[in-house]
Amino acid sequence: MFDHAPSSDHSLLQDPAFAATLRALGQTPLHLPNGQMLLSRRLCGIPVLMLPRATPPPDLNAQLKHLNLHRRPLILSPEDPCALPRAIRLRKPQTRALLDLSPDRETRRAALHGKWRNALRKAERASLKIRRTALPPDPDHPLLRAETAQAHKRRYGNWPSPLTAMFASVAPKQTVLFTALKGRRQLAQCLFLRHGAQATYHIGHTTDAGRAFAAHTLLIWTAANWLADQGTHTLDLGLIDPTNPGLTRFKLRTGATLHPTGGTWLHWSPLARTSPP
Repeated sequence: MFDHAPSSDHSLLQDPAFAATLRALGQTPLHLPNGQMLLSRRLCGIPVLMLPRATPPPDLNAQLKHLNLHRRPLILSPEDPCALPRAIRLRKPQTRALLDLSPDRETRRAALHGKWRNALRKAERASLKIRRTALPPDPDHPLLRAETAQAHKRRYGNWPSPLTAMFASVAPKQTVLFTALKGRRQLAQCLFLRHGAQATYHIGHTTDAGRAFAAHTLLIWTAANWLADQGTHTLDLGLIDPTNPGLTRFKLRTGATLHPTGGTWLHWSPLARTSPP
């Protein structure tokens, strides 16, 4: 079990609970001397390292050499644009929607887009009940089954259900499930994963009735308020999908702003060139 540390500031994939989850699933994450986690994978049969969602340290090569890993290809994918060692770009930066939770509730509500605020009022008038729990650590949980089916239908990638369920088992205080109900009928659910002073919207699912009552809007608003009260300063609403403008509008109308990632890079001496700052 992990005690949540709201004062720290790091990505979900660099959280100690994520490393513990991988170990519980039989994997062996590595760690640089500065504590950042490395993953070891094989791509096309070639062993490579990955430094997921982290700014590489200035002495990265020295730290790799300390672990005798300096000859291995290393894939870098920093959360934010940053200075990099010599590398070649594999993928251009993507864009995340980040919601600042540091303003007070009234200020954040005033920052909502008018249409988003109207949907929120509609949901509030519907007298929906909101329930907050941890996610049961069951890979066959209905929300995880719904997410698997939805991801397959819409052709997007997300964590496999066993990975999410194991995270819930390892770090139950860091998984927060919000459920909207009308009477006894479940309308929608949203799962958030906490990591340091940040939280990530992980998965969600709604029904036709949930859409009619704008239940998803109320869940996001309720979760944002609760997370803010717990000391969370940023809610990551996920990557922007250019092929889904409706979802992009929904995210940005919460008051979220766009932030580029640092892209994806291959750091390996024989193929490297100087990357831009």
